[in-house]
Amino acid sequence: MDARWWAVVVLAALPSLGAGGETPEVPPESWSQLWFFRFLVNAAGYASFMVPGYLMVQYFRRKNYLETGRGLCFPLVKTCVFGNEPKSSDEVPLASRTEPAETTPTWQALKLLFCAAGLQVSYLTWGVLQERVMTRSYGATATSPGERFTDSQFLVLMNRVLALIVAGLYCILCKQPRHGAPMYRYSFASLSNVLSSWCQYEALKFVSFPTQVLAKASKVIPVMLMGKLVSRRSYEHWEYLTAGLISIGVSMFLLSSGPEPRSSPATTLSGLILLAGYIAFDSFTSNWQDALFAYKMSSVQMMFGVNLFSCLFTVGSLLEQGALLEGTRFMGRHSEFAAHALLLSVCSACGQLFIFYTIGQFGAAIFTIIMTLRQAFAILLSCLLYGHTVTVVGGLGVAVVFAALLLRIYARGRLKQRGKKAVPVESPVQKV
Repeated sequence: MDARWWAVVVLAALPSLGAGGETPEVPPESWSQLWFFRFLVNAAGYASFMVPGYLMVQYFRRKNYLETGRGLCFPLVKTCVFGNEPKSSDEVPLASRTEPAETTPTWQALKLLFCAAGLQVSYLTWGVLQERVMTRSYGATATSPGERFTDSQFLVLMNRVLALIVAGLYCILCKQPRHGAPMYRYSFASLSNVLSSWCQYEALKFVSFPTQVLAKASKVIPVMLMGKLVSRRSYEHWEYLTAGLISIGVSMFLLSSGPEPRSSPATTLSGLILLAGYIAFDSFTSNWQDALFAYKMSSVQMMFGVNLFSCLFTVGSLLEQGALLEGTRFMGRHSEFAAHALLLSVCSACGQLFIFYTIGQFGAAIFTIIMTLRQAFAILLSCLLYGHTVTVVGGLGVAVVFAALLLRIYARGRLKQRGKKAVPVESPVQKV
């Protein structure tokens, strides 16, 4: 049984035929370019930091360093390993939603329009650039086909560096609650976040962007399955109904989509495995972040802590592989790529701030509606710009998926109005 499963994974990692019988444009030249091999190399690089760090944490805890430690390193070790329990006088109330004393419907409508426009512009631009960077060549001329950028980990690093800077500046300029969480606990969310982002970028080499968006939209299905099997959680009838509609809609889209143009990556087993990896790692990130919020931290503090370790992991792994210099050289050879990567990072960081502001002003339900509409617009924009073919049945499948998502939002709101316990909204931190 193990040998058969291993064969399936190896076959998925190999260059496979796309939809409609197309062959990949640029087949890998060696095993080192296969996504499965690169995933293992990246994971080994992260482990070279995680394992020694975990052993050090266990050592300091066994030695009861909090009681016996002294010296210059004591504050650093205390912050990283033990954390600081916030005092009641130091706590800053976390206003999840702020409403000014004097406001008018017109002003509220303008703020809502500002939030919606900021989220749409940030993440629609981010989606278009993501597909451009991962699926198109740079430096193409009449005589040269150009070259593609293939190192997804380098893009993850660029996104995290800018997000770290933005979060750090925000924490300095705006008063935050006294930080109490041990810093090492961020590393687990950082690791899963880096891996989910890597899978997301890497999947675009094998699946179309609309397929990726629908896979993200259908994430509720595995979440419900895990909740039922692991947590023995019960669900309402409308939750089963919407999950079934999402399954039907995704199936309609995948089974009816026509062959992709030659310039677009087609759906393959590799892409589906990578999307499954993205959903799994992203779900872990959200659950771990929810547990960390028990330390009464702000969302921006969470953003800073997760991105700090993400930068350490990706920089270390890239240095170990010698890929950091190669990524920098690619930016030097192609100024267009440098501009795209920088704008991609700006959109990611700004979008995160818009998420915090929107939820603080209007609540999670309005935010969820805006982001659901953004996913629909992203599919439409990708089809218009990159020529993805969607049949009538496929278009109906997309409509079914987003109708089911909007139905979930409506049902959740009705439950909240009736005073019942609504389904918790996922943590919005670090979703890209």
